[in-house]
Amino acid sequence: MSDDQDRIYLDHQATTPVDERVMETMQPYFTETYGNAASNDHLYGVDAHQAVDEARSTIAEALGAKSDEVIFTSGATESDNIAVFGVAERYENEGKHIITCKTEHKAVLDPCKELEERGWEVTYLPVDEHGMIDLGDLRSAIREDTTLVSIMMANNEVGTIAPIQEIGAIAREHGAKFHTDAAQCLGHIPIDVDEMNIDLMSASAHKCYGPKGIGMLYCRRSRPRVDVEPQIHGGGHERGLRSGTLNVPAIVGFGKSVEVGLEEMDKENERFREWTDRMFDHLQEKLGDVKRNGHPEKRLAHNLNVYIPGIESRALIVDLKETAIATGSACTSADVEPSHVITSMYDEQRAHSSVRISVGRANEEEQINEAAQRISDAAEQLRAFAL
Repeated sequence: MSDDQDRIYLDHQATTPVDERVMETMQPYFTETYGNAASNDHLYGVDAHQAVDEARSTIAEALGAKSDEVIFTSGATESDNIAVFGVAERYENEGKHIITCKTEHKAVLDPCKELEERGWEVTYLPVDEHGMIDLGDLRSAIREDTTLVSIMMANNEVGTIAPIQEIGAIAREHGAKFHTDAAQCLGHIPIDVDEMNIDLMSASAHKCYGPKGIGMLYCRRSRPRVDVEPQIHGGGHERGLRSGTLNVPAIVGFGKSVEVGLEEMDKENERFREWTDRMFDHLQEKLGDVKRNGHPEKRLAHNLNVYIPGIESRALIVDLKETAIATGSACTSADVEPSHVITSMYDEQRAHSSVRISVGRANEEEQINEAAQRISDAAEQLRAFAL
């Protein structure tokens, strides 16, 4: 086994370590304030309910939303499913057409495919070489029977940030509901649901230094009101949209992680952008023809997705046992197929030679140069072996 001190974690878009401040905030809700938040007949439940309300208010404030518009779920995948299925089923009498894009997360694409099996029509918009949809394509695709537009805020593989405000405005102009998967964004970039014309939004705590197994769905209650058909029944929790006993410690941790994220966002993004730019410059200098996947400017600061010609990405990752990078989404890492995101943007060959590097709080300054050197050395060896 390798020494843990030699390991460098560069896969923060798959998951982040729980911040120590978050852990400290969560701890009492495992052993002291352990009541069921729905048990309002005694103080144990009242205290738990109050803690949930405080976390809900913190997250809502971060979004420019109202507290009762934040629904807690098990994570962004569940939130995406509730949004897609819930809107489709609730408004099916008004239309059965949905618009999304080819580079969405599987948590949106798979529900859309399921709805196609049930008789809905889905339009999958293409993206350009930067991972952006064409707003003209969206305008051309939207119809009177379009009930939902779902476009992610920032891509989980290449980090491209979409023009959410404009997309939401087009959807609203045509009476369609607008959902965005913001799993990679909450706690990392500013979000305002009103300014961005967002009707529904999904996020997960574990992408912003909170615990796994907890997420949220923002669901607009006015201007315009959005109704969603519940997907889980049994008790009427969370405005009836998501029944089940609330995970109080995780919810408290989620609230704290968002609070810390907002406080440190600007400072962290400045540092992370410098790190990813430095790594990209190093790889270009050492390997020559390395190219960035995604948008050069409109991207998440902590994301670096690179195409390294002449190497096979999975072979590179195997060689870098002590340096955690990825070929793409953690949710599809078991698949042998190349990234559908890179393939949609470029081609399959490029997808087979691309890797995602995502920096974060687990990293220290000296690790950035070391990791860049490890990656370039391993890539050079693979190229030499292929000759």
